[in-house]
Amino acid sequence: MMSPEEETPSTGGEGDGDSGHVLLQALKSSSTRKQGCDPFAQTQRSKLQHRRARINQQINKEMRMRAGAENLFRATSNHKVKETVALELSYVNSNLQLLKEELEELNSSVDVYQNESESISVPMIPLGLKETKELDLLVPLKDFISEHYGEESILFEKEIKEFMELRQAMRTPSRNEAGLELLMEYYNQLYFLDSRFFPPTKSLGVFFHWYDSLTGVPSHQRALAFEKGSVLFNIGALHTQIGARQDRASLPGLNQAIDAFQKAAGAFNYLKENFSNAPSLDMSAASLNMLVRLMVAQVQECVFEKMTLLRAQHDFLTWLQLAQEAARVEDVYSLVHQTMTQAHVKDYVPFSWTTMVHVKSEHFKALSHYFAAVALCDCPAASDAELPEQEKAFMQFHVTMPEGPSLRVLLQDPEERRKLGKAHLKKAIMKHEEAMRIHGLCKILRKMDILQEVLSFAHKRSLSKYSEIDHEEDFFETGDAPDIHPKTHQKPEIKSPNFSQVKVTDLFHRLGPLSVFSAKNKWYPARRVHLMRGENGFGFTLRGDSPVLIAGVIPGGCASEAGLKEGDYIISVNGKDCRWSKHAEVVQLLKSTGEEGVEIDVITLQGSEGPKAADKKAAAMSSCSGMLKSNKENSRKSLMNSKSASTLLVWSKKSKRSKKSTYGVPFTAVGDNEAMY
Repeated sequence: MMSPEEETPSTGGEGDGDSGHVLLQALKSSSTRKQGCDPFAQTQRSKLQHRRARINQQINKEMRMRAGAENLFRATSNHKVKETVALELSYVNSNLQLLKEELEELNSSVDVYQNESESISVPMIPLGLKETKELDLLVPLKDFISEHYGEESILFEKEIKEFMELRQAMRTPSRNEAGLELLMEYYNQLYFLDSRFFPPTKSLGVFFHWYDSLTGVPSHQRALAFEKGSVLFNIGALHTQIGARQDRASLPGLNQAIDAFQKAAGAFNYLKENFSNAPSLDMSAASLNMLVRLMVAQVQECVFEKMTLLRAQHDFLTWLQLAQEAARVEDVYSLVHQTMTQAHVKDYVPFSWTTMVHVKSEHFKALSHYFAAVALCDCPAASDAELPEQEKAFMQFHVTMPEGPSLRVLLQDPEERRKLGKAHLKKAIMKHEEAMRIHGLCKILRKMDILQEVLSFAHKRSLSKYSEIDHEEDFFETGDAPDIHPKTHQKPEIKSPNFSQVKVTDLFHRLGPLSVFSAKNKWYPARRVHLMRGENGFGFTLRGDSPVLIAGVIPGGCASEAGLKEGDYIISVNGKDCRWSKHAEVVQLLKSTGEEGVEIDVITLQGSEGPKAADKKAAAMSSCSGMLKSNKENSRKSLMNSKSASTLLVWSKKSKRSKKSTYGVPFTAVGDNEAMY
């Protein structure tokens, strides 16, 4: 088995030497998790991914040539030029067909992803990762920081480069938990990037380029949703590779494979339900529906293998359960095969996948009939004590009841059991032969020795059992055994991605809290206000944290005269950045103000408060101011005696001349979670 360090693709979407050098430098400076992605480890899987990148580039080149030739063909009226262009088009289309066939063969190389133990297991179908091009975000993000946030963009180069390094690293994730965490970390960072730099009414001017995993056709969009969806697709694809590599001859390996395929199904299902209008076929609703069903079928196959390991003692009821479990696997693979052969899917799903799914469907149907035959022929006839339990199980075993004697006679008569068992074996052999015939139709599957060995072994085992129970004096015609009712003891679970399991910190948190400092919000340029503290405080009400909001301003007070307005956010006090400061921290900074006053930087969101609300608040403040002038001492007593949950933190400049009240307004004028200063 390859070590986690070896399990890495050879390059990213471009695959050239310069990008490789840049990637190496990026990985050296990144975190330990990012260093787990070595783009130069030449393992079988990495070479496969490298070939995928090369084919993707060639397909992209040929498609550009075809688009140019088609435009020229439509534009020209010269007959000779049309003939030349038509010849060139046929050549390009021929090249495209060959490249797509090569990519299909690459997608069919499932044996590379399988476990390398000596045990024989039916191969699973993994997905290759979507490839992407390098992306330089330095200039677009710096421009946006300057224009939208009004900050010195050069101060954020470190954060931008760190994000770009993370994106470069996630192109080559290792095939283990570290690789999954890396993809999840990048996916979570895209949430912050979306909130910070992608306003709803303006484009950032960046194109995200991704190649279709199944066809190699390039697609690009400005929408960050395309980047998110492609990363989510790769999370699902990586889960399929992790599931395929498990040693399914052991119980821990089987449990890990089940978990991986269930998570893959969850990722594809989440993508189907939350992302629409994808430009690439592999992310279309029809394709994702097929992938979800394929993953569920592979989970069901692992459940069957798990049951064969757990059932050490094979009595009559255990054989029946195995037969029904195998019938369930056949049932789900039949559904996958139907999905793969639908009009919108069959043209781009690799033929080897469709064939393998069909082979598995026939193979597990054969196994279900084989186990039924073993239960009937190898287990002793039911005793009177065992009869009720076996009769109950057998009543629900077949889709339709078999012809012949009653159930009680069938279970207690060895000869009747042998006859029905022989009918099941006959059907098992027919299905084994059908599976081998379908397998032989696919050139790629014929090269897969493991699958050939599994089918051949199962076929020979059924033939051997048939010859064992077949008697020379049998003159009766073997009947047609009814199909077995599918049943499972462990239903597959579609596990949606748990994005919260990988904790990330917003790389651009220095821009300020997202509740205010986001791409969707606009604010007026920051204003610097010099504020002196009057006899009755500063004359404003503060509310909230990070950043602290000026919830109200007393008309005629110090704050009002200095130019502060209701709805202003305090972003600095005396040069100290307060974007992320808590309420108490800002209060402490204001408390430490001396006679020289305080410098406060504030911003106002555009359209943050309508005129009616502002007028209403101003009227309330004006009323409060009048009450203050007429009855300061009563107001003070009212405030001191109040038992409300609201917090009221007030102070004033100490004066030698007077020790009057420091409270600015009656308690009723201050809202919940607000404090007057």
